[in-house]
Amino acid sequence: MAAEKSVLPPTFSAGPKGLGDPDDRRLRKVEIDVMIPKLIREKAKQEKCIEEVAQFEKCCKDASLLMVVKCRSPNAALKDCLSNWYNNEEFKKICTEEYLKERSEYRRTGVKKAIRRA
Repeated sequence: MAAEKSVLPPTFSAGPKGLGDPDDRRLRKVEIDVMIPKLIREKAKQEKCIEEVAQFEKCCKDASLLMVVKCRSPNAALKDCLSNWYNNEEFKKICTEEYLKERSEYRRTGVKKAIRRA
């Protein structure tokens, strides 16, 4: 059986499932600019800014259509909390390592991680 050819560079088409080298720790631009920041925002909302998210959600439910006007301070508190974690270098490193671990596992097994929705 002949080896399959790919238009992708070997680092993206190698590995046991043809999904890339599981041990490759290099990051593409889209991962640096989109994927990791998305993970940082999600983790900050779910793990670090729980109280701020809850207060903002409660305000929005209580204010209904007037939430734009009535929920400015909870929204500002939430934005401050999220931006503090977004700019925290240690938290960025933790999230980057988590992303690399998930990507490596996907490349090794071919099984995507289930999408978590709150």
